[in-house]
Parts: sequence; C-alpha cells; structure tokens
Amino acid sequence: MKRPLRRLALLLAAMLALTITGALPATAITGGEPDGNRHPNVGMIAFYFSPDDPLGGGLASCSATLISPTILLTAAHCATGTTGAVLVTFESFIAENHANDIIPDATDPDIGYTPEELEAAGFLWGTPLAHPDYSNFTDIDNWNDVGIIVLNEPVTDITPATLAPENYLDQFEPSVLNHTIFELVGYGTVVRKPESGPQKPQPMLYPNFRRYTTAPGQKLTPQILQLQGNPNDNRGGGGTCFGDSGGPVFLNGYLVAVTSYTLTPNCRYLGGYQRVDIPVVQDWLDEYL
Repeated sequence: MKRPLRRLALLLAAMLALTITGALPATAITGGEPDGNRHPNVGMIAFYFSPDDPLGGGLASCSATLISPTILLTAAHCATGTTGAVLVTFESFIAENHANDIIPDATDPDIGYTPEELEAAGFLWGTPLAHPDYSNFTDIDNWNDVGIIVLNEPVTDITPATLAPENYLDQFEPSVLNHTIFELVGYGTVVRKPESGPQKPQPMLYPNFRRYTTAPGQKLTPQILQLQGNPNDNRGGGGTCFGDSGGPVFLNGYLVAVTSYTLTPNCRYLGGYQRVDIPVVQDWLDEYL
C-alpha cells in the first residue's frame, strides 16, 4: 500500500526540528500552469526511504532534470536515506487521483524498488548519489543540497538541460536580482482549499502533473538563491512547495539552481534554491558528466 500521506505527515511533523535554520524541505508549484511538453527534460523520480530513516520508511517523490544522457540533477535530500532503485519518468501527467496513479508499489517496501520490477513495469531506473558535503539542512554556509540519479541506460530522445557557467549568478546585484524573473518547474499538487472540511489552503496530493511558474529574485548567498514565492505577486506566477524538491530553476536558458526548501507550511512566502553554478557543485558534477 502506498504511504504518501504518512510520508507527508511525517515531513510536516519534522518541520519543528528544522527551525534552527528556518528551512523546510520543499517536496509542488504554487500557482503556475500545466507544463505539458514545455520542459520535457524535467522528470519525476519516486523512491523508498529506508525504514531506518528518521522520518520512517515509505514511498516519496521529487523532481529532477536530465543534464546528460545518463545523469539527472536533483536535491541531495532526495538522494540520501533511500533504499533500492529510483523510478524515473518523464511523463508530464502522472495521476488525477490515487486510484489512477501510474507509480507502482514496490513488492517489498523495506528494500524499495528493484531494477527488475521497474523494468517490467516499463520505467527507467537509476542509482541516487548525494553531494558528499551535503549538510542535511544544518549549515547554510555549506548547504550543498544537490544530488544526482545515475541512470541505468542513456536517454537518447530528450535534449538535456544546460548547466549555468560557473558563478553565473554572481553578476546579479541585489537591485538587478529583485527585477529578474526565474522559471520554476516541478511535480506535485497546488496549495488549495480542500473540497470538504476546513477551507484552509493546504498542500494537496492530487492531481499530480508537471507544472511551471515564474518568481522574482529576492536574495543571493554563496550557496543559496532565494526567490519570492507568492502567487499574488504581480511580478511572478508563484513558487515551489512540497513535491518540487530537486526541480530546476531556469534563467536565460541555463539551469541555475534546484529547489531545496520553503519557509512556511503553506508555501506562500520565500523559497530557497541550491545554486548549481558554484565551484563546489560543478567540481563534483564534473566527475559524472
């Protein structure tokens, strides 16, 4: 049986443990539009966390971007603490509701997906690797929330995204950054009011499909790009939330960052994005590209 609700509840419960940095792992686009085939190199990854993980085992998903025929770029917190193989799909539409979800269960959730069962189900699969200096949300100066999925076979029918040149974002002074519009892509559900019960907007698990939106810059540090995430901001279309972790941030045709964290449970404020244009990330990626 799938346990996405349990996993989401555990993530929300863990928010209090992350107040030391004020960051919550961003695991869906708020606002925005259906992506369709606008970003075919952005995929969804699904995987099982180990039963020994602090949040418990269970099925989870993130977003990722093809940056070479055999490498997907994602967040480190989507590539650590997992067990088994990682399911990979570039389908734009995943599911309207739980009943028609195309993501299968693992035969044994404790060991996660096996390559054989994913191949039999018609999915690509890969092996996750997190940056060796990932701080696990504890050190903003050495965040390094970046990971990769090494695919079992090359993808030859999708053009990979282009990584930004080294230190590309350093050219954006605060006054320029605040007027620069970035494009965000990811899988997940919008923050909206439920059909019944208390009408407080909240992250909803379904429908699940690839979305994109835009957001203006807010702050830049040596590790982190921070963007405004308010869908009511007339400078952009929204932000990221639970379901978008590892998804790309694009600017001028370059992949400049991946979704890392949000600062509020309803994802209506600032979002944090791990820079991938910095040497500590690019030097590590060079080992696999």
